[in-house]
Amino acid sequence: MHGISFFGASGTAAFISAFKLTSIANVSLIYAVAPLLAALMAWVWFRDNPSGSVVVGALVTFLGVIIIFAGSFGSVNFLGDLLALWMTIAMAGLLVLYRRYPGTPAAGPTVLMSILLLPFGLWFGEPFQMPMDEVAITACFGLVFALASVTLVEGAKRLPSSETALLSTLEAPFAPVLAWLILSELPPVLTIVGGAMILVGVVGSQIFENREDKICHHLQS
Repeated sequence: MHGISFFGASGTAAFISAFKLTSIANVSLIYAVAPLLAALMAWVWFRDNPSGSVVVGALVTFLGVIIIFAGSFGSVNFLGDLLALWMTIAMAGLLVLYRRYPGTPAAGPTVLMSILLLPFGLWFGEPFQMPMDEVAITACFGLVFALASVTLVEGAKRLPSSETALLSTLEAPFAPVLAWLILSELPPVLTIVGGAMILVGVVGSQIFENREDKICHHLQS
């Protein structure tokens, strides 16, 4: 449980910091690689063999991430993209861990993650000087984030790691649009191109995988 908490805490810290150092579009689109990354981890660890469509999708999304990084190389966004990538690796790893050890509790490690991050928040931030309205907003964010984390890992115990991660990336097409509408944040051209490749790789792999499952089920019956 402690290993999961340390792993998750590092991913959460990277998640928050990534939004400060790169665009919302970059963070959400890099995170879209999580389903295929989880499938790869599950295959390496306990030989949960991915289908051919997942392998092809992984290659397409990998190229998409490279394109996004190419657009950020040499700028402050590059560090933010690296943090977003580590956040993605950490989340995919957590889903695989919970899939491998479904008896691991969800709430306990989540609480411990927050406790581990408290000293860093006190050191790098100024929590006692925040206006009360910002404290309320931060508290609501923490509550929603904790609820999302617990429900996500509970689902990871019952579904394949790649499928759980895929459901968690449904925000990817909407986050850049909301960032544009609310914050007037227009993603660069390379982010749009790389993001399109990532979404094609993730969604396409799942569509073809479902077709392969239906064909195999039909042949067996």
